Amino acid sequence: MSMTPPPGWYRDPSYPLIERWWDGTAWTDHRRQPEVPQQPLTQPESTGGGGSGRAKAVALTVAAVVLVASIVTGAVLLRRDDGGGNSGNGGDAAAQTTPAVATPTPSPSASTSAPSADDPSVVVDELNGITLPLLDGWVRPQYVAEDDVVMTTPGTYDCPGDPGLCRHGRVISRTVTANDEKSPKALAEQDIEDAANDAYDRDLVDSRPYRGIKSHQRVTAGSVAVAGRAGYFVRWKVRTGVGPGGYVESLAFPSSVGSESLVIVRFAFDAGADGPPLSDMDEITKGIRPVDDADTGGGVGSSIGPSK
Repeated sequence: MSMTPPPGWYRDPSYPLIERWWDGTAWTDHRRQPEVPQQPLTQPESTGGGGSGRAKAVALTVAAVVLVASIVTGAVLLRRDDGGGNSGNGGDAAAQTTPAVATPTPSPSASTSAPSADDPSVVVDELNGITLPLLDGWVRPQYVAEDDVVMTTPGTYDCPGDPGLCRHGRVISRTVTANDEKSPKALAEQDIEDAANDAYDRDLVDSRPYRGIKSHQRVTAGSVAVAGRAGYFVRWKVRTGVGPGGYVESLAFPSSVGSESLVIVRFAFDAGADGPPLSDMDEITKGIRPVDDADTGGGVGSSIGPSK
């Protein structure tokens, strides 16, 4: 009887000298140096696209290729499905993998422990090693097409511009892996324009739900402690072609797990009476915790730990 491998660090099939995070259903772009010598998986990994296509300075990691895997007598192997209908290129092969019986391999490294995903007060982001508080007026995402959304305001409304459904608030958490920038300040400054465009200019299908951004105003920016680490945020107010406009924020700080890559948390709040209170940005930031340390928080004025 086969089962899906649990989330954890496994040898990267495309580069066996490092480990890669398997989230239980798909490979992600999180990688690290191996802690325990292991036998590499045998199936090469195809690469996936990332980002919105409009990113100018920051390439943000999005979900890569969905793989099908099994544990057979304690082994994790992937092989090409020779009976698949598509055999044109290597990018399609990884999507057609099927489990194969083989000699058992060493067990993978233990996966990161985390608070229960059923805890109604937090949202767990295992890959970045953090939890985010789920405040009143916020829910876990449902039927959301955008990648890496960790919470939204409940319900939808008809977008005031091009046809579609809009939400009054979204919070997104992503890891930056394709950018060499090590400064949270520089990264937040670079990311804020892309954050604004993704939220209020064009959506994933190139529609303009608010008829585009007409202007923006820098509201505030500064250093902030996030989960005990030195971060930086930039907040804009944007005026759109139709609708009340909104507020966007890019918050950058180092992850506490894996390679400690910088993390970007994006906030997008509609302005006006229907949008969430702007103070929720600060409350969510203040409530971000490492997954294994519920006492280490942050916020403006908090003591700041390591910057890397």
